[in-house]
Amino acid sequence: MTNGHINPANVPDIALKDGHSIPQVGLGVLRIDDEGVVPVIESALEAGYRHIDGAAGYNNEAGVGRALAASGYNTGAKRETLWVTAKLRDEGMARTLGVCNFMPADLKRLHEETGAWPAVNQIELHPTWQQREVAAFCKEHGIAVEAYSPMARGADLNAGDGTIEKIAAAHEVSPAQVILRWHIENGTIIIPKSVHADRQKENLNLFGFALTADEHAAIDALDGPTRAGHTYA
Repeated sequence: MTNGHINPANVPDIALKDGHSIPQVGLGVLRIDDEGVVPVIESALEAGYRHIDGAAGYNNEAGVGRALAASGYNTGAKRETLWVTAKLRDEGMARTLGVCNFMPADLKRLHEETGAWPAVNQIELHPTWQQREVAAFCKEHGIAVEAYSPMARGADLNAGDGTIEKIAAAHEVSPAQVILRWHIENGTIIIPKSVHADRQKENLNLFGFALTADEHAAIDALDGPTRAGHTYA
């Protein structure tokens, strides 16, 4: 596997119920300051990312905007290739509506009050906290699942008494790539965060290998009761 430029076409799109589609791999920018986020976004776009997950509450949206402008992704044809997530509800600027941290009861209430299901539900989801009930409910109702903390902020890299490391060694990839590949094969949208260009490329480079059925099942078996312990929005 190479860690060079990734052709954006190699990243699958997940079709959403509203007719739009979202790149399955994006870049999270939580806890990056407004100045520091500019080179992070620029290196991600250079690596091939076409999905940026932001929020007003991260206090770096201005920096994200400056990076997009400097890279030419703020207007025109290039902007049309880029998915940008923001956390807002009532400004009339969103093309696709999603929710964060909604459980089945929350989704049912939303449907009862609005007559619609959201297109995306962004939840904490990783090998040791798989939220199978929520994921199954979303699948049943055509709601795409997006995982923040897809590696439990790094804690899951050592999960299962070496399970992840053994699988990584078998494929000559990193433990992070193994976990992210597991998400890809589950059809989950992922937004791993990294401020380092090399790690950004690694996190996008998930399409030159596949887990065996036994390897995938071994990661499934890591599910447990422990959250990474924070909300993303």
